[in-house]
Amino acid sequence: MREDFLWVEKHRPKTVSDTILPADLKSTFQQFIANKNIPNLLLSGPPGIGKTTVARAMLEELECDYIIVNGSMSGNIDTLRHDIKQFASSVSLMGGRKYVILDEADYLNPQSTQPALRNFMEEFSKNCGFIMTCNFKNRIIQPLHSRCSVFDFKIARADKPKIAQDFYKKAISILDQNNITYDKKVVAELLQIYFPDWRRVLNELQRYSASGTIDSGILSSLSDENFLSLIRLLKDKNFTGMRKWVGLNIDNEPVGMFRKIYDNASTVVEKQSIPSMVLVLADYQYKSAFVADQEINLVACLTQLMAECEWK
Repeated sequence: MREDFLWVEKHRPKTVSDTILPADLKSTFQQFIANKNIPNLLLSGPPGIGKTTVARAMLEELECDYIIVNGSMSGNIDTLRHDIKQFASSVSLMGGRKYVILDEADYLNPQSTQPALRNFMEEFSKNCGFIMTCNFKNRIIQPLHSRCSVFDFKIARADKPKIAQDFYKKAISILDQNNITYDKKVVAELLQIYFPDWRRVLNELQRYSASGTIDSGILSSLSDENFLSLIRLLKDKNFTGMRKWVGLNIDNEPVGMFRKIYDNASTVVEKQSIPSMVLVLADYQYKSAFVADQEINLVACLTQLMAECEWK
């Protein structure tokens, strides 16, 4: 699929001022542009929140020469030695410093590739800067942390309404530009489901707009798909993925999730596991009325289900 066909590329912000970020983060990145000096950066946060977009926007605004390397797809040590070294060691045709954007740098091998990257950052420091993005900064070795300015793309609870409203307006504008008929309440609901994964929101809007209309008919599909993604994580005993799923969905009523799993028990676990599942759900639903942290309670419940149930 061509990039210009994808809404996430077609409507990607070209400047930092057009990005949707907390004010303090945006102000810092705009200051880098004003000073015409971008240090080595480590941008950490959940997928789809805008880490790569802001990196590209800064470099585009300063007309810097740069390449993008995806750590999960081509981040082996051979790529570092060949592609990155070749790029970093040559003089920029545009003048000034060159930059390497290393997407998903937390997928780089911490025993071999990350130490090699540290050496490259030192060797080519006069000619080339590095911007790394990651979902989990604790997977980046400390020598790389110490050579970068680290920024967490976290959205404080107080900032969520403003950020969500800004993206809602952008989503509506994109739908209008693409001549899509839509129900505003449905767009708002979709945004709530995937907040703050803006990339996922745009991908889902584009997918469901194929018929030319975004209406209430997609909500049941979205809800079912989201639930099935959780069940796959539990079946695969993917604790990290499950915990991340909970973090993204905890704003929804936890009791409703207990009920959803209960209602679908016979379709997601083997018959002999149903009694155990019911008892676990009942226990944690009761606890949810008293616990201080609903996220921890739900993660604990799902962890026990993951361990004790035989999944279909």
